[in-house]
Amino acid sequence: MKTLKLISFTLVGLVIPSKHKAQDQPKPHLILIMTDQQRFDCVGAMGNPHISTPHMDALAEDGALFMNGYSSLPSSTPARASLLTGNAPWKHGMLGYYKVAPKYPNEMPQMLRDAGYFTFGIGKMHWTPQRSLHGFHGTFLDESGRVESPDFVSDYRQWFAMEAPGLNPDSTGIGWNAHQGKEYALEERLHPTQWTGNEAIRFIENYNLKQPMFLKISFARPHSPYDPPKKYADMYKDKDVVAPYIGDWCQSFADRKMTPDAPFGDFGLEHSLESRRYYYGAVTFVDDQIGRIIQSLKDKGIYDNVLIIFISDHGDMLGDHYHWRKTYAYEGSSHIPFIVKPPKDMNLKSNQKINQVVELRDVLPTFLEASHIDKPREMDGMSVLPLLKDQKTAWRPYIDLEHATIYENANYWAALTDGNMKYIWFFHTGEEQLFDLQKDRGETINLSKNKKYKNDLDKWRNSMIEHLSERGEPYIKEGKLNVFKETILTSPNYPAKNSKVSM
Repeated sequence: MKTLKLISFTLVGLVIPSKHKAQDQPKPHLILIMTDQQRFDCVGAMGNPHISTPHMDALAEDGALFMNGYSSLPSSTPARASLLTGNAPWKHGMLGYYKVAPKYPNEMPQMLRDAGYFTFGIGKMHWTPQRSLHGFHGTFLDESGRVESPDFVSDYRQWFAMEAPGLNPDSTGIGWNAHQGKEYALEERLHPTQWTGNEAIRFIENYNLKQPMFLKISFARPHSPYDPPKKYADMYKDKDVVAPYIGDWCQSFADRKMTPDAPFGDFGLEHSLESRRYYYGAVTFVDDQIGRIIQSLKDKGIYDNVLIIFISDHGDMLGDHYHWRKTYAYEGSSHIPFIVKPPKDMNLKSNQKINQVVELRDVLPTFLEASHIDKPREMDGMSVLPLLKDQKTAWRPYIDLEHATIYENANYWAALTDGNMKYIWFFHTGEEQLFDLQKDRGETINLSKNKKYKNDLDKWRNSMIEHLSERGEPYIKEGKLNVFKETILTSPNYPAKNSKVSM
């Protein structure tokens, strides 16, 4: 066992020089709080009366709740590449589940560090190599069970070995992609969700540098295993939860091989509901940590001077349409929570609900604007702060989503949505889907064959042709969407060719 790495968070009076000066104006503290695999409708403020998330809700009341936040690449690593770079998939180069490159031209921690921020990350980064910094002054990691080199042990697991000698942190016995739930087998204090909250609070309490902080707090839950401690599991025991949506188009996904981590299959309604109860418990457990973190900011007297953004990397289907896990265009997988709490001195209206479509690529530009840092011209994302100032601000007409082949050959798609309609194109089959999200948020009725929606279908198909046109063949051929057999995992913009990874 390696010696436990100790990091001192008592940073008094130190000034770390910046490489590049931003405009000479006071800069707020920046905190990015993210969860892993939390779907959009698992926040009470989004209209779900069955889940308890009072602290996420309070954060939205202090700022803005974006009703249409999306993850363009709804699986772990490519979503984090969009977040890291502020770019769309084609620009940063990851088109499916792959390794985050070692270095990009623009990276969130490095840009903020160069502008004078002290940058630190706590929790799950999901980068390769796992100790990569991408500009952070330091990280304190919980990588779940992910080990990419024989000598890697996460900070959480080193701490666990000292705190609970001889015990197994995985003793609850659920796989990392399984969708059954179970009460956490150990003491609540040993859970990685509690550890991440504790370390974030410790950092905040001990932060005394003269320069502003950028702190990324990244929880590894509610991603499976759905293993909330007893208190949180009991909160939802035998309680009503939202039942899975079952579309008129999804029957072919029902009869599939039944394994604990199967991406498709009808496991029965009770299995879906039980999965959701434990998943809800995991979300509420994270929410309580967020409440503790916010209270620590208030106790330190800096809450009003912090820009907080809360997001997730992607969602979780939880049995919708007999789909499980993520990587799909559907709302459960691609639609995420997106909350922005601005500093008080920005004088922005609080408790707003904003309908424009936003995406993970927009987080970095938002931090840059708040910090008076010029956004690089080539960066795809947009600061959302203008929308907080005026919801009539000119904005993008839609957001693009996609994912390269995973689980099965047919699951290779691109999609467009404006939050009202969604169009999906499947590269290998030529299948199209069209959903009216205003009337059918659960995407139960595929309108692509409905004659009443022919004009809508034509409009969205043409938008997809326009979106993919810069890529050329094989995506577009003779001005039309093209069906092709290969899978393209990276674009020419991907900065390094790493070895492939398995899902």
